[in-house]
Amino acid sequence: MIIQKTREEIELMRESALVVSKTLGMLAKEVKPGVSTLFLDKLAEEFIREQGAIPGFLGLYDFPNTLCMSPNSQVVHGIPNNTPLVEGDIISIDCGAIKNDFYGDHAYTFPVGEIAPETQKLLDVTKESLYVGIRELKVGNRVGDVGYAIQQFTEKHGYGVVRELVGHGLGKTMHEDPEMPNYGRRGRGKKFVEGMVVAIEPMTNMGTHKIRQHKDGWTITTLDNKPSAHFEHDVAIVNGKPELLSTFQYIYDALGIESNEEDEFRQALS
Repeated sequence: MIIQKTREEIELMRESALVVSKTLGMLAKEVKPGVSTLFLDKLAEEFIREQGAIPGFLGLYDFPNTLCMSPNSQVVHGIPNNTPLVEGDIISIDCGAIKNDFYGDHAYTFPVGEIAPETQKLLDVTKESLYVGIRELKVGNRVGDVGYAIQQFTEKHGYGVVRELVGHGLGKTMHEDPEMPNYGRRGRGKKFVEGMVVAIEPMTNMGTHKIRQHKDGWTITTLDNKPSAHFEHDVAIVNGKPELLSTFQYIYDALGIESNEEDEFRQALS
């Protein structure tokens, strides 16, 4: 069942999402060669609590940490550890927080120092596919419209779209209806309605779309060990159109990046 949110609830969810956005922005300057993912995880937990929020992933389904940290061929759900990042790595940082009893949940894949041009293209295409999908999140469209748009955009670049892992509705629980696959057929699936809030999160592999789960029960990697990228935003339907609740702007400010990519998804809410 889709749980529609009031305007007031959507604004509370924006606060939750912005806790995560600010956390990712804080981490942006810390992602560099020689730093361990466990060190970044500890920074994130402290920062989230300082904002009056609770880490959303810590203990969720018994996950042991604040961040899902997934380098290189890891797709998602990587567990932070003491292994240092090295020049040329990429690292997906997926973060959740609870504030006002609502979850925020979004992700960004960071380059570690200088990365190979083909890896940078994977990141660029995956992030762009996120916005391609968000444009389809409007009243009257269906789940399949978002998935189709992401899949078509991604596969024309020769990349694999992960099937087993999907986005989801978001609210007072981390995972609500509907599931939001990054593949699909137009006109299929649940219809979008006013007040929906979802997390859209393309997971794109440089090679095959196939994945495997490791014995720790969490870590997911590409079957061919080629790199994977992951970007995620929290989005509400307001006035029939997509409205971003999360933002990458804190990351861009930290890294000195100019971007207007989010402008079309900002409305003056009344």
